Amino acid sequence: MGDPIVQNIIELFHYLFFIFSATAIASYLVLAFISAIETIEYKRKNSYVNYKEIMSSTSAPSISIIAPAYNESLNIVENVRSLLSNHYVNYDVIIINDGSKDDSLEKLIEVYNLVQVDYLINEQIPTQPLRNGIYKSTNPAFEKLIIVDKENGGKADALNMGLNISNSEYVACIDVDCLLLEDSLQKMIKPFLETTDRKVIAAGGVIRIANSCVVKGGKLHDVNFPKKLIEQGQILEYIRAFLLGRMAWSRLNGLLVISGAFGLFDKKIAIEVGGYDRNTVGEDMELVVRMRAYMEEQNKIYKVAYIPDPLCWTEAPDNYKIFISQRNRWTRGTIETLRKHRKIGFNPKYKVLGLISYPYWFFFERMAPVIEFVGILYFGILTVFNKIRWDYAFALIILAYLFTVFFSLIALITEELTYHQYKKKGTGIRLLQIAFLEPFVNHPFILYAAIRGNFDYYFNKKKKWGEMTRKGMTKA
Repeated sequence: MGDPIVQNIIELFHYLFFIFSATAIASYLVLAFISAIETIEYKRKNSYVNYKEIMSSTSAPSISIIAPAYNESLNIVENVRSLLSNHYVNYDVIIINDGSKDDSLEKLIEVYNLVQVDYLINEQIPTQPLRNGIYKSTNPAFEKLIIVDKENGGKADALNMGLNISNSEYVACIDVDCLLLEDSLQKMIKPFLETTDRKVIAAGGVIRIANSCVVKGGKLHDVNFPKKLIEQGQILEYIRAFLLGRMAWSRLNGLLVISGAFGLFDKKIAIEVGGYDRNTVGEDMELVVRMRAYMEEQNKIYKVAYIPDPLCWTEAPDNYKIFISQRNRWTRGTIETLRKHRKIGFNPKYKVLGLISYPYWFFFERMAPVIEFVGILYFGILTVFNKIRWDYAFALIILAYLFTVFFSLIALITEELTYHQYKKKGTGIRLLQIAFLEPFVNHPFILYAAIRGNFDYYFNKKKKWGEMTRKGMTKA
């Protein structure tokens, strides 16, 4: 390795790696700073908001909650009860039973007194056909509930069926295993109502992990901190991503993704762009990018809003097999979306979307795990050839680790100063402990899943969602 050309290549690699690392760190710090400003401003603006006016107003915009369900028998009754307990007035709940092979439909029929009805479907987006049909309840208490039983077509196909069936102005697309807080819809609709200088096309909210939490009557009754390190690590990861990432992108109007667990969309725009893409496993991100590109191409002023309130709680993987499968799918979804919309990248025509959002997601979301993996391989090669300056190497490793911990601590401080969801004695200490452990507990598996996702995308042409077995939330 003493050849001058080889030495020049090594030095170039070092410079590029240093530039990438420095840029990534700088971007994270900038985003954290912007997020802090946005969160403080949001808290100030909303400290005196009377959400009861939105809740009780009969003139509030109509919203359909669309929840695809596939083999969700374990949680389906409680989850539907949760969706029906929302305090918003003008809404309905559309459950799409997407060809389930378990007894999900039978349970719903029994508990909610369902009967088949004739229902006019405005088929604006092609979907798989109905299987048994559409059901409504004979009990007036459940008049807002609509159950659709269709042939299996995947989550995107089920959501498209919901778009066809909905008669509302807005649609809240969620995972059926999620628990919505009672005031979630009035908080999510607020940006659509108060923004007058531009059209809000979508809004997202903070997702929290419900593992070990107690659910009673379809409502979150008690917030507990899970015992498994893998679950604790995901709690910290979600706090970082939502409070220090998406808040900033909302401020910049550069948000590319709204979590598929819970997002509110302008139905008219969603249908005009063709609904959810059935050929991707990242349908949530892909739809947001396509809606944004559509608005840019139409030269319309618009916004994708973000709500920092914890509005939705979901069950997260509690073992590494399912965790890796989930992150593999997220990786493939990101690759698919960025490739499909590559015309946006670095294109001034798309403004913030093309010049800031797309490059950031490409380099620091799409390419980051690949670059990290290449760096590990490169480090191994240098070790074999005894070309490591161990004093520098250890200093860089320690610096990277300390920055990760520091960034997590910023996220935890933000959480404590704002929404403080984990109030029980000793939880704060455990969160601090996981901040130091998470780089060793979860990150190696995230890296492995991302590399495996790249391999599966390019070589296996994998299109499946992957396994996500539910164990059910704890019921009081």
